[in-house]
Amino acid sequence: MADLAGWVALVTTCIAAVMTAANVGARVTGLGFVIFTIGAVAWVTVGMLTDQTQLLYSNIFLGVVDVIGIWRWLGHRARLSDTSTAEQENSGPRGGQMLFSVATLDGLTVRGENGEVIAHAVDALAACDGGRIDYLIIRRGGIGGMGETLHRLPWQSAIIKDGEIRTRLDSESVFHLQRAAES
Repeated sequence: MADLAGWVALVTTCIAAVMTAANVGARVTGLGFVIFTIGAVAWVTVGMLTDQTQLLYSNIFLGVVDVIGIWRWLGHRARLSDTSTAEQENSGPRGGQMLFSVATLDGLTVRGENGEVIAHAVDALAACDGGRIDYLIIRRGGIGGMGETLHRLPWQSAIIKDGEIRTRLDSESVFHLQRAAES
């Protein structure tokens, strides 16, 4: 029984870790915490069956943390995401423009004039007086944050369409954009 519980714990913990680390949406992250909870229960079982007190208590604690994660991602964050999506869909065109959730900008592909992927969005900066977006922070190159460069893409050079950002700039022009502050 302890061996089976150990394998269930290992597999569920690995799957949940990938799901939460990917952070591809509130529901996937929330389901990752549900699977983490199943893993914690399996680890608690292993701890009880093998008299491993540290494993038992650490996974009781992690199970409580997982329940908080479930509440946050499947409850609170999912409700916020659903509300934003519904407002976006119900807004209709305003002055010929559709509204979109600014939260969706993070990670969006930035395509150049010829359709090639030239960067990915990281954030948007808006003016405090009125909320007008001035520019996007975009990242180019690198892997996992190492070796990437961050640039400012002026908002007037960006078009949000079909779940991506399009610009008339090419890769070389983006390379010469003002670099964003790096710490």
